[in-house]
Amino acid sequence: MSRATLRLAIILILTITLLSSLSPHPASAQLLPPNSRTAHVQITQGPELELASTYVTIIRWTTNNPGGSDDHFAVVHYGTDPKNLNEMGKNHIRLNRGHSYTVFRVRMGPLKPKTTYFYKVTSMGSDGHNDGAESAVNRFTTPGPGEVIAASPPQPVSQPK
Repeated sequence: MSRATLRLAIILILTITLLSSLSPHPASAQLLPPNSRTAHVQITQGPELELASTYVTIIRWTTNNPGGSDDHFAVVHYGTDPKNLNEMGKNHIRLNRGHSYTVFRVRMGPLKPKTTYFYKVTSMGSDGHNDGAESAVNRFTTPGPGEVIAASPPQPVSQPK
């Protein structure tokens, strides 16, 4: 290798090294520190049954953006007795820092057909810290085999006084 070629190779390597240190790596650009937590998280819409079929049931609700870690979990506690919500559905979501609200969805199932289920919803950060918003107990009835229910409004459960 001639001296000129070697010199050109060294300049090229140094240039590539310098440029790669100046441009951020795409993965590191996405690692942002957590936002501060919102002081008061509240459910602003729902919860409601988004979809129910033989194989899957989806509950949806919206809150103001809870802040904190971008990684969050939507949680539904449910069961066939309103006083014993012993089942749990939990789905991972990522907060969008550019939105003032967050839509949560939890997929449950399969559930028993033509059965009334009672449920309440909440959310938590990836650290397990509850966001502080929890719905009242609601209910829905699953469809029969082969049937589908879409976008059903919430059906609150009466609370004894």
